[in-house]
Amino acid sequence: MLGGLLAGCGGDNGGNNGGGNGGNAAGGSNAASGGNAAGGDGAQTNNGGGTNAGAGTGEKIKLTMWGAVPEEAGPQAVVDAWNQANPDVQVEYVRYVNDDPGNLKLDTALMTGQDADLYMNYTLTRLQKRVDAGTAVDLSGSGYDIDGKMGPDAAQWKINDKYYGIPTKKNMGFIWLNKDMLDAAGLPVPALDWTWSDLREYAKKLTKDGVYGLLQHDAMFTATIDGTVAGLGLTKPDGSSNFDNDLWKQQFQILHDMMFVDKSTPEYGEQLTSKMPVDTMFLQGQAAMLSAGEFIFRNANNLKDYPHDFKIAFATIPKVTADQKDYKYAGGLGDVLSVNAKSKHRDAALKFAEWYADGGMLPMASGGRIPSSKSVDNKQAMDLLLKGVEDKYDADSMNKVVFGTFPSFQLDVPQQVIDARKEEYEKYFLNKQDLAATLANMAKEHEELTKK
Repeated sequence: MLGGLLAGCGGDNGGNNGGGNGGNAAGGSNAASGGNAAGGDGAQTNNGGGTNAGAGTGEKIKLTMWGAVPEEAGPQAVVDAWNQANPDVQVEYVRYVNDDPGNLKLDTALMTGQDADLYMNYTLTRLQKRVDAGTAVDLSGSGYDIDGKMGPDAAQWKINDKYYGIPTKKNMGFIWLNKDMLDAAGLPVPALDWTWSDLREYAKKLTKDGVYGLLQHDAMFTATIDGTVAGLGLTKPDGSSNFDNDLWKQQFQILHDMMFVDKSTPEYGEQLTSKMPVDTMFLQGQAAMLSAGEFIFRNANNLKDYPHDFKIAFATIPKVTADQKDYKYAGGLGDVLSVNAKSKHRDAALKFAEWYADGGMLPMASGGRIPSSKSVDNKQAMDLLLKGVEDKYDADSMNKVVFGTFPSFQLDVPQQVIDARKEEYEKYFLNKQDLAATLANMAKEHEELTKK
């Protein structure tokens, strides 16, 4: 199995990526706060594996890093290791939730300079917004070879041919499967090129009292339509929007039927208002399939808080039709770590970011965050991911899907377009607007916002 794991990782945003859901509590550490002297000049590597970015200044520097992963799932161990090796540059981790309110909280802190020196971006649209706001440092002259360290997928995160953050992990998005339920229903693990029609049939056969056929994490709700338009192109040959394409129409209709006809997946309004903990429900056996990213590993591997005795298998995010060409999969690289351009300690923050990307983030591997840097020992990361839970996963599908290599994408449209599109498809899934009007409005607003 390990040979397959080491062959390469490719495939979520989708993934995007979602950095996790949960409360808004900020996580702190006992990091020592310091003076406001700029750090980084004369930096040197120490024997502890960190970078003594404040060496020679005689003053202590405090950096604050914002991310969406709960402290106990790895970030606190990361900053603790850095802080022990770098007494002159102490880092505090602050947790924010990767949703609209959480990102607004982060953006406010970045703009006002409120203790936000480093921060994680989970979508290209969010990063673009922060670049436009002047809160992301251009890394062109940093001396850190992002292309060489991270490989060709890193280029998907370039903005105006420049990097404004380091893509630190391998992104993966897929369908999590309760293999025991599949076996009981006589269903094989799906083929790699399955479709939404196939998924619908699986969901109908797997749905029963107290068990949904399919649940979807918020971060994965648009994985198929994003992968579809990434292949088709955002616009048609005549320059008009491709947001009204027939493949979107088919996928939206199938999902709507699953909600309101088959009852195999929750109605959109119910999931929205109840804030369904879909990953917890899947691990408790209340769903046979879950569309989510690798970030669910942190719960799936935590058998103390999320006990389960079934084996988990994996399938790709399905296409709309079997003959669909140029389909892209939610994946590539993610967790882009940026330095705030308004930070008083930019050099020290950059030293931490480079250390984090080149192995400092390894404590995150057990939660599914596999480092993308070629400086990191892949075997060590894989061992951490599977330690103690090897028997909880189907090895064949894990090799093919989770650690397979697929053509991936980062959706490159402004956040305003994403927001406007969401407003329209929500009307359809809340039965406030028909599908034809939904597609027409999405295309019209895409064209108008693009012109602006």
